Amino acid sequence: MSKNLIIYYSRKGQNYFGGSIRSIEKGNTEVVAEYIKQAVGGDLFEVDTVKPYAADYTTCTEEAKEEIRANARPELKKYLTDISAYDNVFVCGPCWWGTFPMAVFTQLEKLDFMGKKVMGLMTHEGSGLGNSERDLKKLCTGATFGKCLAVHGSDAKSSQAQVSAWAKEQVK
Repeated sequence: MSKNLIIYYSRKGQNYFGGSIRSIEKGNTEVVAEYIKQAVGGDLFEVDTVKPYAADYTTCTEEAKEEIRANARPELKKYLTDISAYDNVFVCGPCWWGTFPMAVFTQLEKLDFMGKKVMGLMTHEGSGLGNSERDLKKLCTGATFGKCLAVHGSDAKSSQAQVSAWAKEQVK
C-alpha cells in the first residue's frame, strides 16, 4: 500500500466567497486536505509562516501579490526535510494570483521529489488551477505528476465526494 503526504497551506479568517468576504474558522484548503486524508490516508503537513499574513483579506491579497513579484520565500515555522517514506505527495493551496502561495514554494524547494508522484489541488473563487500545474512541475524535479484538481473554495465543505473520488483515482 502506498504512503501519502498531504502538504497544504490554508487561510483561516477572512476569505472571499463569490463576491463577498466572510470569516471562517477553518480554511477551505484545510477542509479539502482533510478530505484527501479521509479518502486515501496519509499524513497532513500544514505550511505555516513565521510572519502571519494580514488578517484583513484585501491587505493579504496585496501581500501575496508583492511576494509573487519579488519571488519571495517566506520563512516557515517548521519544515519537512525528508519525504523518502512517501510515494504520493498531494500539494494543496488557495490560488493566489494564479498559483500557490509563495510559502508553499518555500517548503517544496527543500524536498527531493525523485520517484514521487505529485498531485496539486487548488481552492479558488474563479481562477481554477491558474499556473499551479506548471509551477509544480518546475519545483518538483524528478517527480511524476497525477491529475490536478480545482475546487471552488466556497464549495469546499460540500466537495467531499469529488475530492475523495479524485484522490482515490490518483493513488491507484
